[in-house]
Amino acid sequence: MEPPGEGGDMAAALRAAKRALREELRQRLRALGAAEKQRQSRLLSRKVISHPKYQESKRIAIFLSMPDEIQTEEIIKDIFKQGKECFIPRYKPHSNHMDMLKLSSAEDISSLTLTSWNILQPSDDDSAREEALAGGGLDLIFMPGLGFDKKGNRLGRGKGYYDAYLERCMKHPSGKPYTIALAFREQICESVPVAENDVQIDEILYEDH
Repeated sequence: MEPPGEGGDMAAALRAAKRALREELRQRLRALGAAEKQRQSRLLSRKVISHPKYQESKRIAIFLSMPDEIQTEEIIKDIFKQGKECFIPRYKPHSNHMDMLKLSSAEDISSLTLTSWNILQPSDDDSAREEALAGGGLDLIFMPGLGFDKKGNRLGRGKGYYDAYLERCMKHPSGKPYTIALAFREQICESVPVAENDVQIDEILYEDH
């Protein structure tokens, strides 16, 4: 419940603006054909693999793609090919809590369970995997999202998982990892409405950038 007064009105207006932009972006993504998504995903995979920040990073967190996101499969294969360590999200439902758990190989993905949200992730009772912040932290996080602007503002799906995780990263001795968002060019907006606690992304990669 928002307190009455100007602050509450501003928060309500921000929520409404985010909701409207999310719907517009979902429509844009629905209109994007499978071949075009694959073309942009391949192009971005090449950009990532040649990116200096990627090349110098040893511990990398990356999302397993949903159908309306840049496909990350090629990047994950390259992480293992280069001998880097790979971490993937495990989202806790009905909360904003997420852990980044270690993947042992690209083939390890086939052992993961499909959640009710249609996302592959380690099961809740999988306690054998290293959590990134329980070890050496992370050098780089690849961020998903629905929309982005060129100033580094991100519009997520409304749950706040990545913002909460980045706050935890900041308390880790290794500090905040470098963040790169992977986006279809159709996800780039003129301006993304943000609140003060929304974390900006260091860099957004898309076809024309």
